[in-house]
Amino acid sequence: MKQMKAAMFYGPGDLRLESAPIPEVGDKDILVRIGTSTTCGTDVKSYVRGYRNTKLPMIFGHEFAGEIVVMGDKVGEVRPDLKIGSRVVCANSSPCFRCDYCRMGKFSLCENIELLWGAFAEYIRVPSSIVNVNTYVLPDDLAYKDACLMEPLACVVHGIEESNVNLGDTLVINGAGPIGLFFVALARLKGARIISTDLSEERLEVARTLGAHETVNVSQNTDVVKAIKDLTDGKGADVVVEATGLAPVWEQSVEMARKGGTVNLFGGPKTGSTFSVDTNRLHYDMLTLKAVYHHTPYYIEKALNLIKRRQISSDIFVTREYPLGEVVTAMEAHKQQHVVKAALFPY
Repeated sequence: MKQMKAAMFYGPGDLRLESAPIPEVGDKDILVRIGTSTTCGTDVKSYVRGYRNTKLPMIFGHEFAGEIVVMGDKVGEVRPDLKIGSRVVCANSSPCFRCDYCRMGKFSLCENIELLWGAFAEYIRVPSSIVNVNTYVLPDDLAYKDACLMEPLACVVHGIEESNVNLGDTLVINGAGPIGLFFVALARLKGARIISTDLSEERLEVARTLGAHETVNVSQNTDVVKAIKDLTDGKGADVVVEATGLAPVWEQSVEMARKGGTVNLFGGPKTGSTFSVDTNRLHYDMLTLKAVYHHTPYYIEKALNLIKRRQISSDIFVTREYPLGEVVTAMEAHKQQHVVKAALFPY
């Protein structure tokens, strides 16, 4: 059986570049030779904590774009636009469209969602469910590293649309990692006044480049809630987005919202995390607290269109490039916040 290079994940902190069999495809699947893959905050959390509900070892990573090199015999029946040699980007999941949640239109909560891992390798098998719904042919002039932004951006498109951000609203975004920075970029398109908070001055500088009107360096402010209140005439923000996944920041985010405000608890916390909220204030100030998770085919398409129109570019978000052989170095760089996102090239 032919072999390929792949980054195998054995558990928290244990990522190894090894040889693995090139995946075989079924009659409705495709095999993509990966041109570029990118690191993600989800990868970092999984690198530190481990993946949920997965059998180890497994090939790491989930953001990729590349070229179709093998197609199952029946792919053309559903996707006649796909050909050998097509440059494509694929999402990392697809809903079943049959379960109760899918019937309600809540596709990100699908009970039978099919997830795709294995982007940190030379090749990846894309199953039929993702081929049929969440695989897109790329224009010739769109770089793979730009296309790789589609999946995380789709999550944020979902998040921003669920946050009810209106023209002129004040929006606080807690966290200026890749997800928080995507929120900044989309909030600018919404016409919001944007306040970005983070521990890193370098990341706050990126936030300002993307359109943040004010920034707050948390490492230099002992009371970040007061800092936000001072910037909003003591009222708080219309919308607050939590993009760190840390329970204490969830609590701070609620305190930053004005009366009648919305708090989007977007960052994924560690399993078992809890947070406290002042129920009196929640009730009498009529706060809306919500969580938004993952993406749907609708948001995947919207995200790719933003990238095609060059409204989102890898020039800002992908700040370092590495060969696949340096995947551990790339993951450590992301973990230590030395990059916004890192690109990996298998060849």
